[in-house]
Amino acid sequence: MRVALIAALMLCLPGAAVAAKFLLPGPEGDMIGEMRSATVAEGQTLLDIARNNDLGYQEIVRANPDLDPWLPPVGAKVVLPTRYILPSATRTGIVVNLAEMRLYYFLPASDSAGIHVFTYPLGIGQEGWSTPTGPSSITEKIKDPAWTVPESIRAAHSAEGRGDLPTVVPPGPDNPLGQYALRLENSRYLIHGTNKPYGVGRRISHGCIRMYPEDIEELFPLVPVGTRVMIIDQPYKVGRDSDALYIEAHVPIVENQQVQHDNLPQALAAVAAVTGAEKRQELRDRAAVIAEQHAGVPTYLAKIPHVVDEDLQGWVLQLGAFARVENATLLAERVKSHSLPVTVVARVSDGYCHVLVGPYADQGMAQNMRGKVADLVGYEPSLLRASLNGVLSNCIP
Repeated sequence: MRVALIAALMLCLPGAAVAAKFLLPGPEGDMIGEMRSATVAEGQTLLDIARNNDLGYQEIVRANPDLDPWLPPVGAKVVLPTRYILPSATRTGIVVNLAEMRLYYFLPASDSAGIHVFTYPLGIGQEGWSTPTGPSSITEKIKDPAWTVPESIRAAHSAEGRGDLPTVVPPGPDNPLGQYALRLENSRYLIHGTNKPYGVGRRISHGCIRMYPEDIEELFPLVPVGTRVMIIDQPYKVGRDSDALYIEAHVPIVENQQVQHDNLPQALAAVAAVTGAEKRQELRDRAAVIAEQHAGVPTYLAKIPHVVDEDLQGWVLQLGAFARVENATLLAERVKSHSLPVTVVARVSDGYCHVLVGPYADQGMAQNMRGKVADLVGYEPSLLRASLNGVLSNCIP
């Protein structure tokens, strides 16, 4: 049913790009898509090419620093940054990565196929109106929304000398929400379309999340009310494609002249987590140099050993994630003394040492152990799939 719906949507959008759709990689991968290229045609700007390939402004400009975004020479080759490292977040529902200005929607598996992931470029909150991070959910779906203009926005618009805004903007071509909107749990914020598509890929909104009109039209019928949303800010991502390690770096969001979220130390720890001692510093240094370029495309770091723990399947209880292996080991030894199966592993997606109890063959068995483990450690552990969120490796001190 959903496959037929997606096909119908594509037919309704002649000439318009639709989101990239990929089968979620297995436990040995964190990457989707492939790098592509295009050739500038007469009268095209980089923004035209970006929209045709479902990319945002910053993505295509940073991938092509030598081309004028508005007057690229006819015949010039344009790099299309259409390969992505999945963010370090639970791969369910909607994940928005602000620094990347990109949304990922993990379509639940059907009986005949695995989990698919859609990805779309975004416009996000401008400085002073940052899009808030944290967990949320879709609470309402609105077709042809009217925009009730917040008093704070009306006041700012007037103070900037741009005239007075109405209290309500009805549906239509002048409505900045476009034709579709998904309301978040914090009701002030929406994921919505736009009547200014060239703002996608920029910090341009008052905190809401903007999408190309054709993208929100595709996403809208696929997402049920209640869908989990996680908004994160990860400028630096590390991922693995089989035995190859990559890093992807985006310009961090700056608010009030300060970087809002700098996860570079965490990304470098992820590199170290799957690297032998003799190469660790060399690869950390190389990753740091690549990160400073903020090219926004996955860049190859090195081949690394295939060290996936094939026994870690099913369900686990996560007690914590630690930057220092010593702290992870202390907790693990405490729990092991109660004759529970404990594993300490690093995930390449975040580089932390995760203390896991299990694995258990099925979810019910793991759930039954949750209370017992909570009594031992003083808090309730998270219940996770053992293969969740990236490749596992030995936790290296």
